[in-house]
Amino acid sequence: MSRQIPVGTVGELAPGQRKLVFIEGRSLVLFNIGGAIRAIDNSCPHNGASLASGKLDGNMLSCPAHGLRFDLTTGCTPGANPLCLTSFPLREADGKLLIELDRPAK
Repeated sequence: MSRQIPVGTVGELAPGQRKLVFIEGRSLVLFNIGGAIRAIDNSCPHNGASLASGKLDGNMLSCPAHGLRFDLTTGCTPGANPLCLTSFPLREADGKLLIELDRPAK
């Protein structure tokens, strides 16, 4: 069974908002995309740039370093041979958001 670590509360992030969290030496960003919370590593797979300040347009996040665009619903760039973010499953329990760091989402 994987560990589930609290990262916030349900309802804390309104649609379009984000939250930077640090867990066990790892930097992650939570995004509310149309009411669904997504959790990703705060590191672009292209060059490692921080994604926390990237421009968010709907479900598309642009890397501030080189402008790569990631669809946060899939975690990947559009098109053939996509680059994909490391994302993590979240679940709600007793009003808390819990993340599973031991099991990156596919």
